[in-house]
Amino acid sequence: MASTEHAPTSRLRAWMLEGLSDMGKGRRVPEPATPEPVHKGQRWWRVMCLTGVDYFSTLGYQPGIAALAAGLLSPVATVVLVVVTLAGALPVYRRVAEESPRGEGSIAMLERLLSFWKGKLFVLTLLGFAATDFLITITLSAADASTHLVENPHLTNALHDRQMLITLILVALLGAVFLKGFLEAIGVAVVLVGIYLALNVVVAVTGLWHVAAEAHVVTDWGTALTAEHGNAFAMIGVALLVFPKLALGLSGFETGVAVMPHVEGDPEDTEESPGGRIRDTKKLLTTAALIMSVFLIVTSFITTVLIPEKEFESGGQANGRALAYLAHEYLGGVFGTVYDVSTIAI
Repeated sequence: MASTEHAPTSRLRAWMLEGLSDMGKGRRVPEPATPEPVHKGQRWWRVMCLTGVDYFSTLGYQPGIAALAAGLLSPVATVVLVVVTLAGALPVYRRVAEESPRGEGSIAMLERLLSFWKGKLFVLTLLGFAATDFLITITLSAADASTHLVENPHLTNALHDRQMLITLILVALLGAVFLKGFLEAIGVAVVLVGIYLALNVVVAVTGLWHVAAEAHVVTDWGTALTAEHGNAFAMIGVALLVFPKLALGLSGFETGVAVMPHVEGDPEDTEESPGGRIRDTKKLLTTAALIMSVFLIVTSFITTVLIPEKEFESGGQANGRALAYLAHEYLGGVFGTVYDVSTIAI
């Protein structure tokens, strides 16, 4: 008698039907199992650098976007963003790290709060939004990287009108990195993030030094800001309105939770009780948020008071590359080019 072979069930169909047979039977008590040891991962600060490729890289275009969205109010709007990050997003994702230590993230937590079909359909909807955000971040970062390349004073003539081609090439290279895998990319990420943050420290300190040397720029900015918005309440109101345009880097928190399985943790950690991994992931999230917050406040301030407003607009030399503009302006073409290369790489 011929046997009947069933086609393998698709992963999506299997996930959608998972748990269906247990509905109406009450919660099933799982059988005790032997705790499995957690595989050896990487130190939390190394994994933070992998997250930083997403999170810290927004420094390349965040000050310019803030200047276009908020104008003279850019530093105030950035402070609002930092407050929301530290008082809102950070505590939430520290809790997410406790509830999803295997990298499921906030979406899996939301699924558990809803009933069977509602939870699964809700997750599919959220994944659609997440995928959209992911693609926007990739294309925006790649486009900004190509802007740093095309607008470099030494390459402008050779690469003029080729930004689209360069952007597509960079997106393809980024896709190759993802195919290689997160774990293999950690070593590269540590080098890229270390160099990038060090260069940004140099640019930020140089910018603050020029602000101190030219004190009138702060006075001029304050006078213009008061004349444009009137009082502090009006400034905060406008800053809240433009907030969604500035919250580009917050996806880095979800990335930080997603890479949790790569955090080393303690030797006694198990998959059922990874206390060390959770603790170190909280360190990762907090450290990344503090580093980024300091950079955002300082860079939004120095770019607003030192760069002419017209340079942020389309066709301006600071459009999409405000910090690179300061690097070339105050530290010379060689350092500026090194900064461009670092921004493109990250």
